[in-house]
Amino acid sequence: MMKDYKDYSLLNHNTFGIDAKCNRFLEYSSVDEAQKVSEVISNDNLPFLIIGCGSNLLLKSNYKGNVVHSDIRGIVASSVNGENLLRCGSGEVFDDVVAYCVEHGYYGTENLSLIPGEVGASAIQNIGAYGAEAKDIIAKVEAVEISTGNIVEFNNVDCEYKYRQSKFKNEWKDKYLITYVTYKLDNTFKPKLDYGNIRAKLAEKNISEPTAKELRDIIIEIRNAKLPDPKVTGNAGSFFMNPIVGFDKFKELHEKYPNMPYYEVSKTSYKIPAGWMIEQCGWKGKRLGNAGVHEKQALVLINCGGATGQDIIKLCETIRHDVLDKFGIEINPEVNIR
Repeated sequence: MMKDYKDYSLLNHNTFGIDAKCNRFLEYSSVDEAQKVSEVISNDNLPFLIIGCGSNLLLKSNYKGNVVHSDIRGIVASSVNGENLLRCGSGEVFDDVVAYCVEHGYYGTENLSLIPGEVGASAIQNIGAYGAEAKDIIAKVEAVEISTGNIVEFNNVDCEYKYRQSKFKNEWKDKYLITYVTYKLDNTFKPKLDYGNIRAKLAEKNISEPTAKELRDIIIEIRNAKLPDPKVTGNAGSFFMNPIVGFDKFKELHEKYPNMPYYEVSKTSYKIPAGWMIEQCGWKGKRLGNAGVHEKQALVLINCGGATGQDIIKLCETIRHDVLDKFGIEINPEVNIR
């Protein structure tokens, strides 16, 4: 049944633990209800915000508008022309989908283990970690067009996926309510082991050829060691995107910092870890008022207790200024600031 609450607290809907309210909270659990919600927010003369579980959200203050959430559940597997397809409700927890895939022999999600968030967000954000991205497995996105209530479908190419980007974050922003995402998975396990310290962790356990479950367990172990539990310490995971620079800038930085970590995106572009730059600026483990930088991962900003959205933003902007001053590179938030 569609939920419709007024003057609703979003404390349990954002992992930063910001105690903010919205004018109205609407939650749909079916396509029909999504159409009803689209009608409400189209006719209501108020701004609206579409959220998942709030793991990629920073609320600046009370949201003076409608907040919309999907609670469409279900994971349905099928085989079409020899391809394994998994149609998942947009309200499913994404890591539950990864667990389902590993358990049932559907491959390609292992490196995305324990990424917080829901299925709908995976299609919007193009979530990624350890050399894998959602765009690698998304086959189809189903949605309701807010302005008309029409049911629409998009294939992978339609969505124009790039690093942490999609059409849903740009031209299509706030135009659709996602209802289902269909993932295309492999029949054979092809492990991606060359990102981060995956191989080192496997070597510690004397594992040379991991199973999908062993790889998932390693990814979970690595993430848990670096990232704080939002139930204990408010955070939204990686706060900043890793910037991609051209060859000339990369060469300049590599000569100055020969031990700088990097990932070759193409022959002319390189990804520089934002966390490394933030750490070089001396921010790892430091705080500014009630907001801070996690002591184990400089890419993560945390609520040290009682922080407001403005406290987090002040820390964010101070770090951005310091990174630009030291490296001549502008880093941008991955988190949705509203």
